[in-house]
Amino acid sequence: MTPSVRSWNTSKEGFLGFAGYKAGMTHLLIRDDRKNALNKGQDISVPATVIECPPMRIASLRLYIPYGYGEKIAQEIFFKPEKELIKKTRSGPPQDPSALDSITPSDFSNITITIYTQPKHTTIGKKKPDLFELHLGGNTEAKLTFAKQHINKDIHISDVFPENSTVDLHAVTKGKGFQGPVKRFGIALKSHKSEKGQRNPGSLGSWCGQGHMMYRVAHAGQMGFHLRTQYNNLLLKTGSDPKDVNPKGGFLHYGNVKNNYILVKGSVPGPKSRCILLTHPIRNTKLEPIGEIEYISTRSKQGR
Repeated sequence: MTPSVRSWNTSKEGFLGFAGYKAGMTHLLIRDDRKNALNKGQDISVPATVIECPPMRIASLRLYIPYGYGEKIAQEIFFKPEKELIKKTRSGPPQDPSALDSITPSDFSNITITIYTQPKHTTIGKKKPDLFELHLGGNTEAKLTFAKQHINKDIHISDVFPENSTVDLHAVTKGKGFQGPVKRFGIALKSHKSEKGQRNPGSLGSWCGQGHMMYRVAHAGQMGFHLRTQYNNLLLKTGSDPKDVNPKGGFLHYGNVKNNYILVKGSVPGPKSRCILLTHPIRNTKLEPIGEIEYISTRSKQGR
């Protein structure tokens, strides 16, 4: 399930996002060096999520022109893809990268790329790539120049996000199926003397729940499997040696990490192996780095 992005932080240059696969969680010991921290100078335990980030490649270049109140694709140039990608998408015939030399950037309002992951390098048992559209930073001339430099090349997570940076996470949450209002909204059970259902809402009007006034009545329905954005997550580490994070026996329901990885502070939406899209933060909130990592737990996650 590939998430979609509605807003991009176009103040950055180059690639505005990257994708990875959620492997699992671990905890770190970090020497707290924050200026005003209560635990300054002490080792603190920090939960972190491991996201495996195999290299990605560019599949095509999209050229947009103004249309109505928005934009539309005027031309799409495809490049030589992998055979797994050909099975998944109906792409046009691949063209030589030299075809980009005849493009005049000023004729177009926007230039984006479609990029695909390479899950065949991981242990999730999946070969077909995840394909999605990725925006670029800068003006149209800078976007075209940047795209030319990365055609038919592997793109790594370290090329997009440095350590101790802030990222937004886009993912599809765990699906929990059709659930009742008690589990879905957290309403209280009614008295056993209630005339009607004990697990049904007592009023069909507006009510205060989940931290705000609810616009809908607490009835049964779909729970989970929703597109969610988690803002301003601290990227603790960008690593290239999987031995530093692989627990004994591998991550439960995932296996071992084989590629570059990142450690994100806290939890991340979605189940194991779900595709997570990372973008530059859309909100201007800069998080202060915690400090130097002293220890990464590699204890078995299987209760052994």
